[in-house]
Amino acid sequence: MGMMKSSMGTQGVPGAAPGRHQAPPAASGLSEREFRQIRELAHRTFGLDLKPGKEALVNARLAHRVQELGLASIAEYLEAVKADRTGLELERLINALTTNHTSFLREPQHFELLRAQVLPALARRASFWVWSAGCSTGEEPYSILFTAAESLGARIGALRLLATDISTRALERAQAGIYPAERLEELPAGWAQRYLQRGTGRWEGSVRVKPEWRARVEFRRLNLMEDFSFLPPMAVIFCRNVMIYFDKPTQERLVRRFEERLEPGGWLLIGHSEGLMGVRHGLEYVKPAVYRKPAA
Repeated sequence: MGMMKSSMGTQGVPGAAPGRHQAPPAASGLSEREFRQIRELAHRTFGLDLKPGKEALVNARLAHRVQELGLASIAEYLEAVKADRTGLELERLINALTTNHTSFLREPQHFELLRAQVLPALARRASFWVWSAGCSTGEEPYSILFTAAESLGARIGALRLLATDISTRALERAQAGIYPAERLEELPAGWAQRYLQRGTGRWEGSVRVKPEWRARVEFRRLNLMEDFSFLPPMAVIFCRNVMIYFDKPTQERLVRRFEERLEPGGWLLIGHSEGLMGVRHGLEYVKPAVYRKPAA
């Protein structure tokens, strides 16, 4: 069982120290101007709303990368981010500023809704799309897939499952489908045997989603701040614990664009810690964290 890896050292990052023969200097504190620059960059490129008062958090999360690159300050690091034409360092900045906590069947009410109400209504269709927007390391789309397999049985081929994230590092982990074996405790009895294989040798203690199931998920890098009107109409969109990072205007723009991509009667599922209070949209409220586009 082989794991896909993503790593980026100092090679190719402008301003990075060429060697590791001496300890890099410690990063200096975050100035008001630097924090403002980071706020503007984060909001412009991926919608993140860094409110005043987060200076210490930002400084702590970026200091390690500053030292890793052998830079003297966060100001130098920001210049390196801007000079990196690959965009990979900007992606590292995104990863540093956001928290990607996830698990299998997280917020199980959504998967119960999927099993009991949504999927039975879609079962007779030749095909339909479900989108995991902000899929992180893959636990969410695989949870959707396993739930659908249990519900649809032989008709699982009708499901078209798209999983997107802004982070190529997270997507590589998702595509590899390798997780600690203790995650099996989150799954119903029998699922592990049907959908996962246990690692042996140096992979003992890990599990991997079986190849035939990994192949059923289309993973793609996508920044939700950019155009996604080219995507097909969706029967269900999962976008959970993503919009908590956005301000209200950004949330509203995103929800309206989700609404456009939903087919009539389609479902939008958001995180239970999120809400659309104060966000104008044309979706029908069903229950907490569940919205639906009116049928045509």
